[in-house]
Amino acid sequence: MIMRRDRLKILIGILEICDENGANKTKIVYGANINFKVAGVYLDMLINEGLVEVINPGPREKYLATEKGKEMLGSIKQVYDRMEQYPLE
Repeated sequence: MIMRRDRLKILIGILEICDENGANKTKIVYGANINFKVAGVYLDMLINEGLVEVINPGPREKYLATEKGKEMLGSIKQVYDRMEQYPLE
């Protein structure tokens, strides 16, 4: 059986990768185990929501989680931690 990750887990992965010193799209793709097209869709959404910002724009652009993005990451992780206390499967 193939297990798909839900969208929030992908968001967690991307925000974690962008959390420290920023990351380029290649690092995000490999770190979050997604393809470039999917990374572009998620990054556009995260930028539009103010959760990630582009630093060093241009051919070597990097993405960095904003304070709002870091807060969101912490909140999502808290929910997952609480959910894991109650196995439903």
